[in-house]
Amino acid sequence: MLLLVLGALLLLFCSLDVWYFLRGAQVFFQVWFQPRIWDILAEQSIEGMVLPHDLDYLGHMNNSRYLRECDFARFHHYMRNGLFMASRKLGARLVVGASTIRYRRSLAFREAFEIRTKIVSWDEKAFYLEQRFVSKKDGFVSAVMLCRQNVVHCSPERIIEFICKRKIECPEFPEDLKHWVSFISASSQALRAESGLEEKNK
Repeated sequence: MLLLVLGALLLLFCSLDVWYFLRGAQVFFQVWFQPRIWDILAEQSIEGMVLPHDLDYLGHMNNSRYLRECDFARFHHYMRNGLFMASRKLGARLVVGASTIRYRRSLAFREAFEIRTKIVSWDEKAFYLEQRFVSKKDGFVSAVMLCRQNVVHCSPERIIEFICKRKIECPEFPEDLKHWVSFISASSQALRAESGLEEKNK
Protein backbone atom coordinates (compact mmCIF):
# COMPACT_ATOMS: atom_id res chain seq x y z
CA MET A 1 0.00 0.00 0.00
CA LEU A 2 2.80 2.37 0.93
CA LEU A 3 4.55 1.64 -2.37
CA LEU A 4 1.35 2.43 -4.27
CA VAL A 5 1.02 5.77 -2.46
CA LEU A 6 4.66 6.62 -3.09
CA GLY A 7 4.31 5.59 -6.74
CA ALA A 8 1.20 7.75 -7.15
CA LEU A 9 2.96 10.73 -5.57
CA LEU A 10 5.99 10.23 -7.79
CA LEU A 11 3.75 10.08 -10.87
CA LEU A 12 1.92 13.22 -9.74
CA PHE A 13 5.13 15.18 -9.17
CA CYS A 14 6.52 14.00 -12.52
CA SER A 15 3.34 14.96 -14.39
CA LEU A 16 2.49 18.29 -12.75
CA ASP A 17 4.35 21.21 -11.24
CA VAL A 18 2.80 20.39 -7.86
CA TRP A 19 4.75 23.01 -5.93
CA TYR A 20 3.34 25.73 -8.21
CA PHE A 21 -0.26 24.79 -7.36
CA LEU A 22 0.53 24.38 -3.67
CA ARG A 23 2.15 27.81 -3.61
CA GLY A 24 -0.89 29.30 -5.33
CA ALA A 25 -3.18 27.75 -2.71
CA GLN A 26 -0.92 29.09 0.04
CA VAL A 27 -1.16 32.63 -1.36
CA PHE A 28 -4.94 32.34 -1.69
CA PHE A 29 -5.50 31.29 1.93
CA GLN A 30 -2.90 33.72 3.25
CA VAL A 31 -4.56 36.69 1.53
CA TRP A 32 -8.05 35.52 2.53
CA PHE A 33 -7.29 36.47 6.15
CA GLN A 34 -5.60 39.79 5.35
CA PRO A 35 -7.43 43.14 5.25
CA ARG A 36 -8.67 44.40 1.91
CA ILE A 37 -6.71 47.18 0.17
CA TRP A 38 -9.24 49.60 -1.27
CA ASP A 39 -6.87 51.77 -3.29
CA ILE A 40 -6.55 49.88 -6.56
CA LEU A 41 -3.46 51.92 -7.51
CA ALA A 42 -1.65 51.33 -4.22
CA GLU A 43 1.69 49.55 -4.31
CA GLN A 44 1.73 46.23 -2.46
CA SER A 45 4.69 44.14 -1.39
CA ILE A 46 5.35 40.54 -0.45
CA GLU A 47 8.52 39.14 1.06
CA GLY A 48 10.67 36.29 -0.13
CA MET A 49 14.06 34.65 0.27
CA VAL A 50 16.33 32.85 -2.16
CA LEU A 51 16.14 29.13 -1.31
CA PRO A 52 18.15 26.15 -2.64
CA HIS A 53 15.58 25.23 -5.33
CA ASP A 54 15.81 28.81 -6.70
CA LEU A 55 19.52 28.60 -7.50
CA ASP A 56 21.34 28.36 -10.81
CA TYR A 57 24.81 26.93 -11.40
CA LEU A 58 26.43 30.12 -10.13
CA GLY A 59 24.60 30.05 -6.81
CA HIS A 60 22.28 32.93 -7.72
CA MET A 61 18.52 33.03 -8.13
CA ASN A 62 17.91 31.66 -11.63
CA ASN A 63 16.22 33.85 -14.23
CA SER A 64 13.02 31.82 -14.54
CA ARG A 65 12.36 32.07 -10.79
CA TYR A 66 11.95 35.84 -11.03
CA LEU A 67 9.04 35.36 -13.45
CA ARG A 68 7.52 32.64 -11.27
CA GLU A 69 7.71 34.83 -8.16
CA CYS A 70 6.10 37.68 -10.12
CA ASP A 71 3.16 35.37 -10.89
CA PHE A 72 2.46 34.84 -7.20
CA ALA A 73 3.02 38.52 -6.37
CA ARG A 74 0.44 39.54 -8.99
CA PHE A 75 -2.05 36.97 -7.69
CA HIS A 76 -1.52 38.34 -4.17
CA HIS A 77 -1.98 41.88 -5.51
CA TYR A 78 -5.22 41.07 -7.34
CA MET A 79 -6.64 39.20 -4.37
CA ARG A 80 -6.06 42.04 -1.92
CA ASN A 81 -7.37 44.87 -4.08
CA GLY A 82 -10.42 42.88 -5.22
CA LEU A 83 -9.47 42.68 -8.88
CA PHE A 84 -9.33 38.88 -8.97
CA MET A 85 -12.78 38.30 -7.47
CA ALA A 86 -14.32 41.15 -9.50
CA SER A 87 -12.99 39.72 -12.76
CA ARG A 88 -14.44 36.30 -11.90
CA LYS A 89 -17.86 37.79 -11.10
CA LEU A 90 -17.84 39.63 -14.43
CA GLY A 91 -16.82 36.53 -16.35
CA ALA A 92 -13.44 37.98 -17.29
CA ARG A 93 -10.09 36.25 -17.48
CA LEU A 94 -6.70 37.82 -16.77
CA VAL A 95 -4.00 36.57 -19.13
CA VAL A 96 -0.39 37.73 -19.39
CA GLY A 97 0.03 39.17 -22.88
CA ALA A 98 3.61 40.40 -22.56
CA SER A 99 6.34 40.84 -19.99
CA THR A 100 9.84 42.26 -19.95
CA ILE A 101 12.29 41.93 -17.08
CA ARG A 102 15.59 43.72 -16.55
CA TYR A 103 18.15 42.21 -14.21
CA ARG A 104 20.33 44.73 -12.39
CA ARG A 105 22.03 42.69 -9.67
CA SER A 106 21.74 39.02 -8.81
CA LEU A 107 20.04 37.80 -5.66
CA ALA A 108 22.28 35.43 -3.71
CA PHE A 109 21.44 32.33 -1.65
CA ARG A 110 19.45 33.19 1.49
CA GLU A 111 19.16 36.83 0.46
CA ALA A 112 15.84 38.32 1.57
CA PHE A 113 13.89 40.50 -0.84
CA GLU A 114 10.57 42.22 -1.43
CA ILE A 115 8.50 42.17 -4.59
CA ARG A 116 6.72 45.51 -4.94
CA THR A 117 3.80 45.39 -7.35
CA LYS A 118 1.65 48.22 -8.62
CA ILE A 119 -0.78 48.93 -11.46
CA VAL A 120 0.81 51.71 -13.50
CA SER A 121 -2.00 52.29 -15.99
CA TRP A 122 -4.49 50.57 -18.29
CA ASP A 123 -6.11 50.87 -21.70
CA GLU A 124 -9.22 49.35 -23.28
CA LYS A 125 -7.71 45.84 -23.34
CA ALA A 126 -5.15 45.43 -20.55
CA PHE A 127 -3.69 46.46 -17.23
CA TYR A 128 -0.01 47.46 -17.13
CA LEU A 129 1.96 46.60 -14.01
CA GLU A 130 5.44 47.21 -12.67
CA GLN A 131 7.08 44.72 -10.33
CA ARG A 132 10.34 45.37 -8.52
CA PHE A 133 12.63 42.97 -6.67
CA VAL A 134 14.12 44.99 -3.84
CA SER A 135 16.91 43.55 -1.71
CA LYS A 136 16.18 43.85 2.00
CA LYS A 137 19.93 44.00 2.60
CA ASP A 138 20.40 47.49 1.20
CA GLY A 139 17.20 48.47 -0.65
CA PHE A 140 18.78 47.99 -4.09
CA VAL A 141 16.34 47.27 -6.94
CA SER A 142 17.78 43.98 -8.20
CA ALA A 143 15.30 43.51 -11.04
CA VAL A 144 12.32 45.32 -12.52
CA MET A 145 9.57 43.82 -14.63
CA LEU A 146 6.84 45.31 -16.80
CA CYS A 147 3.77 43.17 -17.39
CA ARG A 148 0.80 43.55 -19.72
CA GLN A 149 -2.17 41.74 -18.16
CA ASN A 150 -4.74 41.26 -20.89
CA VAL A 151 -8.41 41.24 -19.88
CA VAL A 152 -10.52 38.75 -21.86
CA HIS A 153 -14.33 38.99 -22.12
CA CYS A 154 -14.40 42.33 -20.31
CA SER A 155 -12.43 45.58 -20.01
CA PRO A 156 -10.17 47.02 -17.31
CA GLU A 157 -12.40 50.08 -16.97
CA ARG A 158 -15.49 47.99 -16.29
CA ILE A 159 -13.66 45.89 -13.67
CA ILE A 160 -12.39 49.00 -11.89
CA GLU A 161 -15.85 50.59 -11.87
CA PHE A 162 -17.27 47.33 -10.47
CA ILE A 163 -14.73 47.40 -7.62
CA CYS A 164 -14.75 51.13 -6.83
CA LYS A 165 -18.43 51.80 -7.64
CA ARG A 166 -17.34 54.87 -9.58
CA LYS A 167 -15.26 55.87 -12.58
CA ILE A 168 -11.52 56.13 -11.89
CA GLU A 169 -9.36 58.31 -14.12
CA CYS A 170 -6.70 56.30 -15.88
CA PRO A 171 -3.16 57.39 -14.88
CA GLU A 172 -1.01 58.80 -17.67
CA PHE A 173 1.41 56.33 -19.24
CA PRO A 174 5.04 56.99 -18.22
CA GLU A 175 7.48 57.45 -21.09
CA ASP A 176 9.21 54.10 -20.61
CA LEU A 177 5.85 52.31 -20.66
CA LYS A 178 4.83 54.16 -23.84
CA HIS A 179 8.01 52.93 -25.56
CA TRP A 180 7.41 49.38 -24.37
CA VAL A 181 3.79 49.34 -25.59
CA SER A 182 4.96 50.72 -28.95
CA PHE A 183 7.49 47.90 -29.19
CA ILE A 184 4.77 45.30 -28.46
CA SER A 185 2.53 46.83 -31.13
CA ALA A 186 5.34 46.91 -33.70
CA SER A 187 6.27 43.30 -32.91
CA SER A 188 2.65 42.18 -33.32
CA GLN A 189 2.35 43.96 -36.67
CA ALA A 190 5.59 42.39 -37.90
CA LEU A 191 4.46 38.90 -36.87
CA ARG A 192 1.06 39.38 -38.53
CA ALA A 193 2.78 40.51 -41.73
CA GLU A 194 5.12 37.50 -41.54
CA SER A 195 2.16 35.16 -41.07
CA GLY A 196 0.44 36.74 -44.06
CA LEU A 197 3.48 36.11 -46.27
CA GLU A 198 3.64 32.49 -45.11
CA GLU A 199 -0.02 32.01 -46.02
CA LYS A 200 0.56 33.46 -49.51
CA ASN A 201 3.56 31.19 -50.09
CA LYS A 202 1.62 28.02 -49.28
